[in-house]
Amino acid sequence: MRTMRREVSEESYSGYLIMRYSSNGSDTDHGRKKQRLQTIDSLRGLTMVSMILYHFCWDLKYLCGFDMPWYGGLWSFIWQQSICWSFIMIAGFCMHFARSPIRNGVLVFLCGIIVSCVTILVAPEAQVMFGVLTLLGTSMILVGVAQLLLKSLIADKKEFVDPFFGFFTSVILFALTKTINHGYLSLGPLMMELPSALYSGSFMTFLGFMDEDFYSADYFSLMPWFFLFLVGYFLYGIIRNTRLFKSRTFHVKLPFFAWFGRFSLIVYMLHQVVLYGISMLIQTVTG
Repeated sequence: MRTMRREVSEESYSGYLIMRYSSNGSDTDHGRKKQRLQTIDSLRGLTMVSMILYHFCWDLKYLCGFDMPWYGGLWSFIWQQSICWSFIMIAGFCMHFARSPIRNGVLVFLCGIIVSCVTILVAPEAQVMFGVLTLLGTSMILVGVAQLLLKSLIADKKEFVDPFFGFFTSVILFALTKTINHGYLSLGPLMMELPSALYSGSFMTFLGFMDEDFYSADYFSLMPWFFLFLVGYFLYGIIRNTRLFKSRTFHVKLPFFAWFGRFSLIVYMLHQVVLYGISMLIQTVTG
């Protein structure tokens, strides 16, 4: 198995974002007004609050020097994964509500570039390269372009890929490539080492073949995470016509969390500035 001199730490400073979808009261679908899926907003907001707390713990440990041995262990890793899995799947799910998925993708991608530039200039020791915004922006653009191309080729079909087939294929591909950053593919007990020649250069690192000299405090490569994005995308197709989707289950509004969910991009871009200020104040007070 290929070893790397500098791996991405599981306790790294990871950030997660979902663009809010555009299904609001002004949208129409064959003359009918669409309702916001308040449950999705609330879940996304709940995950956003969880992310902020996770980041605050990171600041307390690595900026303020607090003794937090549990942070960086198994439970904090599970906490971290619950955040990124939730956000990425919700982003794929909400692609079906976006009026301009390509434009949304470009906006998120540009926000990712801004985060990279700021961290490189202000905190190079915690720089963010190919972070979650880059992943989500790229995923939105890819799916948006695919939708446009397929619509022009198959204008009479609403579904271009059977959602059940797409869902299970995406799950398998995500599981297969989950370890691709570390030099191999795996599926259960099966393991296949990949050629070390693939793991060189920025573009290959962006795809998932992480260069051994690469470091980022927030690294989400296209593989495997794009496949998790597709899991959420196809999940919508599976449940769209079910009684569950048409029930009140998807219209549960938790006002505080729903607000965070609707404005998650803005909250994400500003939250660490606020947390950094609070952390510096705590550090000053505690000496």
